Amino acid sequence: MTKIFVLLLCLIVVAFGFVNGSVDEKEKIGIFELKKGKISLKVTNWGASIVSLVLPDKNGKLGDVVLGYDSIKEYTNDSTYFGATVGRVANRIGGAEFTLNGKHYKLVANEGNNTLHGGSRGFSDVVWKVKRYQREGPSPIVTFTYHSFDGEEGFPGDLLATVSYILTGKNQLVIIMKAKALNKPTPVNLANHAYWNLGGQNSGNILNEVIQIFGSKITIVDSKLIPTGKFASIKGTAYDFLKPQIIGSRINQLAKTKGYDINYVLDGEKGKRIKLAAKVHDKKSGRSLELYTNAPGLQFYTGNYIKDVKGKSGYVYKAHAGLCLESQAFPDSVNHPNFPSTIVTKEKPYKHYMLFKFSTKSH
Repeated sequence: MTKIFVLLLCLIVVAFGFVNGSVDEKEKIGIFELKKGKISLKVTNWGASIVSLVLPDKNGKLGDVVLGYDSIKEYTNDSTYFGATVGRVANRIGGAEFTLNGKHYKLVANEGNNTLHGGSRGFSDVVWKVKRYQREGPSPIVTFTYHSFDGEEGFPGDLLATVSYILTGKNQLVIIMKAKALNKPTPVNLANHAYWNLGGQNSGNILNEVIQIFGSKITIVDSKLIPTGKFASIKGTAYDFLKPQIIGSRINQLAKTKGYDINYVLDGEKGKRIKLAAKVHDKKSGRSLELYTNAPGLQFYTGNYIKDVKGKSGYVYKAHAGLCLESQAFPDSVNHPNFPSTIVTKEKPYKHYMLFKFSTKSH
C-alpha cells in the first residue's frame, strides 16, 4: 500500500501541472485512446466517459470489460450513465433541495421529487474540453475540463472540474477528479459510473463474479433510496461482503431494489488517505480488479434496471450485465450534517483519487 500511496502522490503532483498545460482546447466530441503494454483505454469527452477498457484474460485473450456503445451518438442519448463522470453531485439529493449558509437552493428534480447524478443535464451530458492528451509512453494520459456555470441545474457558483485518466504500472488505471469553486461555496461529489464485467462486456451477467467490499456499514435509505442519516452494520445481512462472496448468492433477498444499489461506509486504515475499497474476481476469465480510493463511500450497483439495451457490436445488455463501483461522498450529504461535508470553497478544493489494479489468475 505504501508504494501505491507514493505512486498516487506523484501522479497527483503531475496532474496539477497538467491542468494548466498547453493543448488546444477542443469542444468537438471525440474518442481518445490510451495504450500501455497489453491494456488499452478509450474515453470520450462527452461526459468525460470511459468507452472501453481492453485487457487480457488468463489465457492472454483480449477482451473489453466495460459496457457501452459503438458510436458517440448513442452516448449522447444514453440514460444508463455508461462509463460517465457524474456530477456536480453524484447519487441522490432528497427533495431536490438543500440549504447552504442560510440560503435555500432548489435543484432540478429528475428522479421523482429527487435529484439524481446532478439533474436532468448533469456532468455526464455535457461536452468537456480536452486539456491534455498523450496516447502512449510511460504514463499515457487524457485530461478533460468542464466549467459549470452559477445556477446550472440549480447549484450555486461557478465550478471548474477536471478529470484525468492515466494508465500506469502494469495494467493499472488511475482516475483523478478535481474541482475548484470559483466564487461561491457549493456541494461537489464526482463519481465514475463505469459498468464493469470482468468476463467481457458481451459475456452475460456478473452474478457469478466474486466481490469483497471493505466497508462494515451502509448508509440506511428510504424507499426512494434517499439516506435517512443513520448507519447500519452489514454483518449477517445480504450486504455483507467483508469476506469474498458470489454476487448472486443472496441477491434474491433484495427484491425491492432488484439487486444491490447501496452506499458502503469504507473502513480503511487510520492515518491512510488511500484505502482498499473493493476486490472483484471473475473465475471463468481469471480477471481480477482492485479499487483503491480516498473517498469515504462506495456505491455498489448491480445494473438492476438495465433492460434490453443495445450495446457494442449489437450485443443486448440485460439486468445485471455489469456492476458499478462508484467511490464517492455519501449520498445526500448536503442534507445530513453528520455525514462528511461535500462543500467546496475557493480555499478547500475537491480531490478524488481512484486506482484500479487489474490482474489475472487461473483459480
